Amino acid sequence: MPFSPLSFVKQKAEMAQISPKLLIPESFQVSRDDIMGQFSLIWELIKTPLIVPLLNLCVYVCLAMSLMLFMERVYMGIVIILVKLFWKKPEERYRYEPIQDDEELGSSNFPVVLVQIPMFNEKEVYKISIGAACGLSWPADRLVIQVLDDSTDPAIKMLVEQECQRWASKGINVTYQIRENRTGYKAGALKEGLKRSYVKHCEYVAIIDADFRPDPDFLRRSIPFLVHNPDVALVQARWRFVNADECLLTRMQEMSLDYHFTVEQEVGSATHAFFGFNGTAGIWRIAAINEAGGWKDRTTVEDMDLAVRASLRGWKFVYLGDLQVKSELPSTFKAFRFQQHRWSCGPANLFRKMVWEIIQNKKVKFWKKVYVIYSFFFVRKIIAHMVTFSFYCVVLPLTILVPEVKVPIWGAVYIPSVITVLNSVGTPRSIHLLFYWILFENVMSLHRTKATLIGLLEAGRANEWVVTEKLGDAVKKAAEAAKSKTNAKAHRRFRFKFTDRLNTLELGFAAFLFLCGCYDFVHGKNNYFVYLFLQTITFFITGIGYVGTII
Repeated sequence: MPFSPLSFVKQKAEMAQISPKLLIPESFQVSRDDIMGQFSLIWELIKTPLIVPLLNLCVYVCLAMSLMLFMERVYMGIVIILVKLFWKKPEERYRYEPIQDDEELGSSNFPVVLVQIPMFNEKEVYKISIGAACGLSWPADRLVIQVLDDSTDPAIKMLVEQECQRWASKGINVTYQIRENRTGYKAGALKEGLKRSYVKHCEYVAIIDADFRPDPDFLRRSIPFLVHNPDVALVQARWRFVNADECLLTRMQEMSLDYHFTVEQEVGSATHAFFGFNGTAGIWRIAAINEAGGWKDRTTVEDMDLAVRASLRGWKFVYLGDLQVKSELPSTFKAFRFQQHRWSCGPANLFRKMVWEIIQNKKVKFWKKVYVIYSFFFVRKIIAHMVTFSFYCVVLPLTILVPEVKVPIWGAVYIPSVITVLNSVGTPRSIHLLFYWILFENVMSLHRTKATLIGLLEAGRANEWVVTEKLGDAVKKAAEAAKSKTNAKAHRRFRFKFTDRLNTLELGFAAFLFLCGCYDFVHGKNNYFVYLFLQTITFFITGIGYVGTII
């Protein structure tokens, strides 16, 4: 039958006249109000037998984790007070005698020290660490400086090598080392450096990251603890941040890290002679490294891995809070997020791999095992991240939508307040930023919880290593150039596209908390909407990438 355009148009017209009701079953022919009514009915049917018990369970779990964190913080607070008031200083707890210059003996009474400087495309800061290491007050013939350059940029490699040659021409024993590949990342570079033949005469190794700048007396103040105490494997110095006042982001980081150094490291050193090596600004006994099995790249926290293994073999660690090494904080949110992923994922992954080894160890006392497993790993590296995010960013907002679930005020207000006050003791100068610091830490707990779960489950990004971007004085120079309008190109280099700043995960939680806040404002009785709206703003600010605004 031939095709007719008129018949086709007629058929279309007839089909258009057919009522949609003939195509849709009657059971689905309901109004919008009926659909909402059915959803409400389904919600009421599942809420009481399923949602309420499940949410109650989540509340109880979060309250238990909060209590664990609360007791750990109170314990740390009590111990640090006792340490400050009654404990002897490290110079009194251990044998300590400064190494003196001797005209008769010359430099022979000084041990040979290796200084390792691992770096990767550190264009902005490579001169800082190399210059600081070459300026250490130590006999030149007893000091070996090893620059371990894993850079992939040939231009940067050439600059670093030229800097090493410049110092070598001044009589400094500095060696430039490269590898064919980056196997093992930082751990691989440090391990490879210790294999060099000229390292056999070195007794100790100081590790200095590319953005760190120790003072000239760094070795003279730390090495005597190792020389006079053969059971001490590590001397750790405190970090001091040169760019803490650069922006709000760096101030927040300073508050978090100051608690770590002021309380956690100090307490661990004073009570159990154990703490996590911070990866830099520390001096190791090379014999202890070798006895512990050397550097391993099985996690992204090779420093903590080595410290735990050395401690399980009976070695002691000394933390010197008054020996401070200048360093740089990440000044971009992107760099900070990558750093926090590594610092959260690595310890959780290491805990998974070492918990049974710690339990079975027979050289370490029972209470030290409890401290390492429960306090050092479980509470600080896992519970602290999870409870902050799950309780204050998920469970508490959800209880607003389910009024049948109650959260006791001591769990929602009192305990978090005490924990916050205890956390703030490290940086009293930033006490006025405390409230925003709480909101910012809640945002970061999202990424830390995610990274912790990846580490525990050993998922895809468990061994992801992204070197933290360091800008050195570049930001300061760019700001000065922008103010004087003499170098607009340098200023544009440090500006980012708006789309590059967007973080969809934070924006998604901002929307969720905003909806919960609106619901609480209309129907709630606990006035949680005040906190929820403030937390929404913080998630939104980080979501659009403006957390690092200059202050």
